[in-house]
Amino acid sequence: MVEELDIVVLAHDIKKHGLKEGDLGAVVHTYDDEAFEVEFVTGEGKTIALLTLNSKDVRTLARGEILHAREFATA
Repeated sequence: MVEELDIVVLAHDIKKHGLKEGDLGAVVHTYDDEAFEVEFVTGEGKTIALLTLNSKDVRTLARGEILHAREFATA
């Protein structure tokens, strides 16, 4: 179950916002077990996007996964 302040992993690209599958976001609000407000930020803390997503769009971070950094460029 996804809860507020959880870190989630994007399940697919969202080209409109320059986001790629695997990008990490923070859940800032949950509407129910299926919809969430997720904030994606740069390493400097600048918000890239604040999106309403559902359980098909994100997944929880799994044990043993390693974090990755990439250059952000808008679409």
